Amino acid sequence: MLKIKLLLFLFILILFFSCQNEQVQKVNYTHPIPYQPKKYVCYKTNTSLFIDGKLNELIWQNTPSTADFVDIQGDLKPSPTYPTNVKMLWDEDYFYFGAYLEEPHIWGKLTKRDAVIFQDNDFEIFIDPDGDTHHYYEFEINALNTIWDLLLLKPYREDGAPKVLNSWDIQGIQSAVHINGTLNNPSDIDSFWTVEVAIPWKVLVEMTPKEYLPKAGVQWRVNFSRVNWHMDTANGQYEKQKDAAGKNLPEENWVWSPQGYIAMHAPETWGFVQFSDTIAGKDTTNFKTADIEKIKWALRQLYYQQNTYFKQNSRYTDDIAALTVPKVRIKDYDFKPQIVKTYKGYEIIAQDLDNQHVWMIRTDGRISRVAGK
Repeated sequence: MLKIKLLLFLFILILFFSCQNEQVQKVNYTHPIPYQPKKYVCYKTNTSLFIDGKLNELIWQNTPSTADFVDIQGDLKPSPTYPTNVKMLWDEDYFYFGAYLEEPHIWGKLTKRDAVIFQDNDFEIFIDPDGDTHHYYEFEINALNTIWDLLLLKPYREDGAPKVLNSWDIQGIQSAVHINGTLNNPSDIDSFWTVEVAIPWKVLVEMTPKEYLPKAGVQWRVNFSRVNWHMDTANGQYEKQKDAAGKNLPEENWVWSPQGYIAMHAPETWGFVQFSDTIAGKDTTNFKTADIEKIKWALRQLYYQQNTYFKQNSRYTDDIAALTVPKVRIKDYDFKPQIVKTYKGYEIIAQDLDNQHVWMIRTDGRISRVAGK
């Protein structure tokens, strides 16, 4: 009898320490910076815009600018050396962008369309219409008005191919650059350059679900980047600064809505742009923060945790208790995510606010709203 009691005691001890060990290994995720995507209300224009890069039309003057860009890592790095900001407008035909980039030495070398434009100083636009982090658009332009436009089927971080449609072009795009200074002349000091871009809706809506088509109140995920290289002058030309080994010094990455790490292709960290039917300068529209974004961000954190769990265990977990469930503070809503194993990996599912649908994030990071299960 004593032997049985000892064995039972040992079994309880083993079970206790096993549970303790599971608690120690419970996965968590902390974003490098507070998750606070920037917000912008995009007003309409009732006048046609002449795309010349100058941004001098009255409608542009009546359009609010974004906040100045910050480092891509946010407050983890110093503020950018030169101010950058963007304005946005829209009408029935185009999504318009006007960017201001202060720069004492304006230069550019690339002249072939779809070259890797960020090898020059550049301005970049990223657009994810439905916020699923897949099927999004990228546009880059340098001071020579050379452009690179491409379609991303999924972020670079995800496994599988294809990811990038580099030969895809934005049919009917209009772009122009205005330089306040002299291009490629190191002997003087320049002031700034401005960029004006008109992207046709007929291209953007090809990857846009019906409920996200542009209209008043609809919100898209958008971000902007400015790449700025450290430069020297040699023989009357601009040259990139190099380290002791002869390699180019890393470029600066300045953005509207920071990611927290050096990775533009994290659409879940981009800003929110809300369309308004109000004509720019006539009145103002309040930005409406959607509670569903709290659910989506909580699911995204669980996706990050699954990636960590996989690295530690060479498999994904189907036990939600192995992950740290984020708190979602929405009145009369209880966030109770579930993990469902699939032949491709997993799905993490949480109830939508309407109780008729669920939000689901997959192994490949795509997040979507589907009919309830």
